Amino acid sequence: MKRGVYAGSFDPVTNGHLWMIRQGVALFDELIVAIGDNPDKNYTFSVSERAEMLRETTQEYPNLRVEVFEKLFLVDYAQMVGANYIVRGIRTASDYEFERTMRYVNSDLHPDITTLFLLPPREFAEVSSTMVKGLVGPKGWEAVIRQYVPGAVHDRFLQRTPSKPC
Repeated sequence: MKRGVYAGSFDPVTNGHLWMIRQGVALFDELIVAIGDNPDKNYTFSVSERAEMLRETTQEYPNLRVEVFEKLFLVDYAQMVGANYIVRGIRTASDYEFERTMRYVNSDLHPDITTLFLLPPREFAEVSSTMVKGLVGPKGWEAVIRQYVPGAVHDRFLQRTPSKPC
């Protein structure tokens, strides 16, 4: 069985993440979307909210499961769940430099696990969770972020950040 792991914080899941997930479920018999939880980070959404949003937005894929991991190197987590592959997205040159280094470290730790890099299409190349969160607040933000996140995530932002009358 070809099993892949696609990991991230997914705070929040974006349409770019969903593009990566669609590619992963097409490539593997099973794709595990693994939410990394770092207690030292300040997240907008709790790990359970992030998992719920991911499950809502990926329920159409029978060969996908959403899990949470913490206090493990990603490659150790991949080995623990029996994954043969780690899937990473490359949007920028700095992503490439970081991910290339991590690929070599991962290979040193577990040479039997292959890292695959995917380049998203242009419309997702600049989309990140950090960018989306940075757009929330100014007048009209609700319409602006709609194009970058799935509906379930948009709804969560609306619930969390009510509009203020002018």
